[in-house]
Amino acid sequence: MARNKTSGVVYSTEFGRMCPGCSQPVDECICSNASAPGGDGKVRVSRETKGRKGKGVTLITGLPLDAAEMKTLAKQLKQRCGTGGAVKDGVIEIQGEQRDILVEELNKRGFQAKKSGG
Repeated sequence: MARNKTSGVVYSTEFGRMCPGCSQPVDECICSNASAPGGDGKVRVSRETKGRKGKGVTLITGLPLDAAEMKTLAKQLKQRCGTGGAVKDGVIEIQGEQRDILVEELNKRGFQAKKSGG
């Protein structure tokens, strides 16, 4: 176990990263669950290839959802596009160029989504 002088355990081999505020595993953190979901309400759908060896992914940012809702939405969007993807740091990544499909689907679901970038 790694320890921080001011906040106790920061990493456990059993649980992984630990929250410095509540000393719970990051996935089960109780202090961050009390805060409002992230996002500015402006849903942006962009494409990125940087750091992916030329493989493009479509990024969805600005969703006003908590982690569990975002994971559920990501699963539904991946199924709609027929591709893989992930949720990382409040950003949904969908493999490939899927901006048109995703903007249409997010607008149907009540988000004000728009394309971003080139």
